[in-house]
Amino acid sequence: MSTFAEKTEWIWKNGELVPWESAQVHVLSHVVHYGSSIFEGIRFYDTPDGPSIFRLEDHIKRFQDSGRIYRMDLRFDIAELVEACHEVVRANGLNSGYIRPVALRGLGALGLHPGASPVEIYIICWPWGQYLGSGALEQGVDVGVSSWSRPAPNTLPTLAKAGGTYLVSQLMRMEAEANGYAEAIGLGPNGLVSEGSGQNLFLVSDGVLRTPPLGGTLLRGLTRDSVLRLASDLGIPTAEQDLPREMLYVADELFFTGTASEITPIRSVDRIEVGGGLVGPITKVLQKEYLGVAVGERPDPYGWRDLVVQRAEAPIG
Repeated sequence: MSTFAEKTEWIWKNGELVPWESAQVHVLSHVVHYGSSIFEGIRFYDTPDGPSIFRLEDHIKRFQDSGRIYRMDLRFDIAELVEACHEVVRANGLNSGYIRPVALRGLGALGLHPGASPVEIYIICWPWGQYLGSGALEQGVDVGVSSWSRPAPNTLPTLAKAGGTYLVSQLMRMEAEANGYAEAIGLGPNGLVSEGSGQNLFLVSDGVLRTPPLGGTLLRGLTRDSVLRLASDLGIPTAEQDLPREMLYVADELFFTGTASEITPIRSVDRIEVGGGLVGPITKVLQKEYLGVAVGERPDPYGWRDLVVQRAEAPIG
């Protein structure tokens, strides 16, 4: 399956809104040759109070942290980038969808050292449904363990959400689909479970919700963090622990978490059914609670919803 960015009218670029067609990079930009970009993926939901961006400030803080790790000066502070996300949603008149802030090294340096390449910042938004296909949230997906390993610690900084890090994710995803799966699960260099191509992973065993620790092979996912906090408040025991591959085959429940994937159940791994191929009870409870907070059907004691305040006229650059 493939996902396409649906065209919208306006993109935020370096402090102003520009038409979709004007958001261009040169073929000699550093990012084209060396993958020097960082990005975020943020969902916003149609709530009774209007469009609301989920964990926006946390995403922008991670965006800033990625820039710090890769020595990219974003020159806009968190408050300015938060407002820019509001601005691009308002300008495009969307009630729900996906926001993609991206910072990239542009035209300048032709060698590896990027110092002569300016950092350009874009914020795009578009409508986006279920990442792993229609019905994935309700019915679950079939996945396979990838032959490609996740990066080893101190090779690529996996706490940074950088474009180049996702090259192995592309290989994982293409291999998975070629083998008839919706998605892949990657192992770390030590053979232990890491994460999906673009999602964190949880399993339920003996009533405990388990997930791999932040050991340098996986992203510190904000949906992962949300699930751990919700589980704690719901009285569900949790553990961040090393997980051998075979735990995937004997788990009572499995699911992916991620901004795009939300909470997507896994019904089989390597064609071995998980929980009889049905969505498990803990998965259902967490999915209902998570989406309930996101769409405004449940209270938000965490301050995760960031309401997009509408204006009489959205400023157009």
